[in-house]
Amino acid sequence: MTEQTTGWPSVRPEVVAEVVAGLSARLQKRLDGAAAKLAERPVVRSGDEWRVEVDEETVLVLHAPGGLLADPSDVRCGCLLAPACGHRAAAVTLCPLAEAAETAEPGEPAEAPAAPAPQTPPATAADDDTLTPPERAAAQHLHLAACAVLAAGVSGAGAVAQAELLRAAHRARLAGLYRPAAAAVAVATRIRAARSGAPDHRLAGLVASLRELLTLTRRLTAGPGPVAELRGTARQAYGEAGGLRLYGLFAEPVLTATHAGVLSWAVDADGRLSTVSEVLPHGDPAAAAPQAVGAGNRAVRLGDASLSHREFTRAGLAVQGATRSASGRLGAGAVVRAVRASGAAWTAEPAAALWAEPVAAQVARALAAEALPYETRPAGSDLLFLDVTLLGPAAYGQGGAPQLLARCGEDGPVVALRAAHDHPGLAHRANLALLATAPGLRLRVIGRLERAARPELRLLAIGTPPGEPAPSAPALTLPALTPPALTLPADRAGRVNLGLERLQAADVAVTTSTPAIPDLPEGQPLDPPVHLLGRRVEQTVITGRNALAPSAGTTAADAARLRAAGLATAAGLLDALRAAATDHRRDVFGRVIPDDHEAFTTAWLAAATYTEELAAALCLAAWGPAEP
Repeated sequence: MTEQTTGWPSVRPEVVAEVVAGLSARLQKRLDGAAAKLAERPVVRSGDEWRVEVDEETVLVLHAPGGLLADPSDVRCGCLLAPACGHRAAAVTLCPLAEAAETAEPGEPAEAPAAPAPQTPPATAADDDTLTPPERAAAQHLHLAACAVLAAGVSGAGAVAQAELLRAAHRARLAGLYRPAAAAVAVATRIRAARSGAPDHRLAGLVASLRELLTLTRRLTAGPGPVAELRGTARQAYGEAGGLRLYGLFAEPVLTATHAGVLSWAVDADGRLSTVSEVLPHGDPAAAAPQAVGAGNRAVRLGDASLSHREFTRAGLAVQGATRSASGRLGAGAVVRAVRASGAAWTAEPAAALWAEPVAAQVARALAAEALPYETRPAGSDLLFLDVTLLGPAAYGQGGAPQLLARCGEDGPVVALRAAHDHPGLAHRANLALLATAPGLRLRVIGRLERAARPELRLLAIGTPPGEPAPSAPALTLPALTPPALTLPADRAGRVNLGLERLQAADVAVTTSTPAIPDLPEGQPLDPPVHLLGRRVEQTVITGRNALAPSAGTTAADAARLRAAGLATAAGLLDALRAAATDHRRDVFGRVIPDDHEAFTTAWLAAATYTEELAAALCLAAWGPAEP
C-alpha cells in the first residue's frame, strides 16, 4: 500500500552522527539549506519504505522496518555523490530522533534488567565512584559538544552541531554513561523542535535539559567524587513486587514526536503509585492524537487482564508475580498473572490518602523530585491531589491569556488550572472551557505541578469531591440557589480523564449565580525583579554567546536593578555571564581566536542553577497559606 505522508520515520541518534560525519566540509556548510529544501518535497510511504523524489533523476529511499532507521545503509540515494551526499544527511536531519523505548532490542522482555556497559566487567563498590579512562574521555567529549551548542544557541546549532552532540552522546552510551547520553539526545530533540517551530516546543524545557546535561558532564569531569548515580542505566531495572492489589486512578494521553499512546495510573493498598502504558510509534504526526485517544480503548497488557485502560481507571486488578521498576512502572513478563477486580472511589481508601497529604507537603515533594534522575524518580512524584472550588475564568499575564481559577481547599491559595496538553486533537482544552462555565463547582482533581511564581496546575483528571450528594432529580428551587455539581453517568464512577474523555454540558449542572473572583496581579514583574537574570539565561540559549555582547548596556542596567532590589548574588552572576560572553582572545590581526567556551559555560550554568533554585523557592512560597 502506497500513501503520501507528512511524517518521516524515526532515526537512531548514532545514524545521524555517522551520516553527517561522512559529508565533506563544503557539504556540511550547506546541510541546513539542503534539509530545508528536502522538507518541501512530498514523501511517499510504501510499507517500510519512505521515498522522496529529490529531482527528476534522483530518488531518496529510507528503509525503516517498524518506522525506525537503525543503520546508515538503510538510507539510499540515487545521486552521483552517494553515499557521501547531502541528500542522505538532510533526510536523517529531518527524521525525529528515536527514543529509548524504540532502541530496545526486539523480543526483549518488558522487565529486562538494566544492561551493563558494553565490554565492561561488573564494577565493585569502589569502582562505582571512579571513572574509567574511556568514561572520562567520553564525558569530556560530551561536555565540549554541549558547550559548543550552548555558545551557538538555537539559532546557530544547525544540523552539524546537532550531529556532533549526537556523536558524543553515542560515545558516552558505549562507555556506559547512559544518563548523560540520554540527556544529550533530549537536548538535540528540543533544539530540533525549537528550530522547526514545533507546537510542543517550550523554551523552559530546553533550558532545563541543557542545564541538566551540562551539570552531569561537569560533575563527571570535575575530578574524584561519587559518580555511580551519574552513569544511569541502559534499561529500567525491575524488581519483584509479589502480589499487588491495584486500584485504578486515571489515564492520560502520551504524545511525542515519535510515539503516541496512553499511560494509566493506579494506587496499591500501601498507597504507592504505579503505571502501565500502551505507547507505540507513529509514522505521521497528524495521526498521533487519534492514536493516543484510541489507545485508551486498548486492553491493559498485564497478565490475563481483560479490561481497557479507560475501564482500568475505574476498576482494579489483582496481580500475582508482579514486577515493578524504581519509577513505578509495572512489568508485563510471562510470569505475571492479573485478573480484574473492583475499584475504589477517590473518596475511599487507599486513594483518599493521596488527598489527605497537606498541599504544601505535596508541592515540596514535587519540587524535590525534579532533582532526581528520571529513571529513579518515584511514580507520581510531580502530581498534586487537590480539592478545589472553581472561581471562573480570568485574564492573566501580559497577553491576557484566559485561565480557569480555583480556590484550593477552604482558605488555600488561588490556583490557575491549565490544560495538560494544548494539542487540539485531545480533549483537554474543550473540557477546561466547559468547566469555566461552572463557577462555584467543587471538584477533586489530579494535576501536574507547573513551577511558577504563582500557583499553577496542569489538569489531568477530575472527580466528585467528598460530601457531594449523589445525582438526583432536579430540585424544585430557584436556579440561583442551586449550587453547580458534577452529574456524571454511573459508568464514569464519579471521575473523568480529561485528555481522553469529553465532558458534556449535561455533566455539569451550572448555576446562574457567580461567586466573586479575587483580585489578582495582572502579571506585572515580581518585586524584587528576579526575572531579569532568568531572561538572560533564556536569551543565551536562543541566540548564543554572541547575543550578550551587543546588549552590554541593557545587561548592566539589569544588574543595577537587581542590586537595588537586594539581589546582589543575582547581579553578580549576571555580570559574570556578560563578562564571560565578551571575553574573547584575539590574534595579532584582531580576529577572535576560537576557544572551548568553558568559562562562558561555567558562568551560564551558575546563573541557570541559581535561577532554578530561586524559582523553586518562589513556587513553594506561592503555594503557602493565603494571606488574610
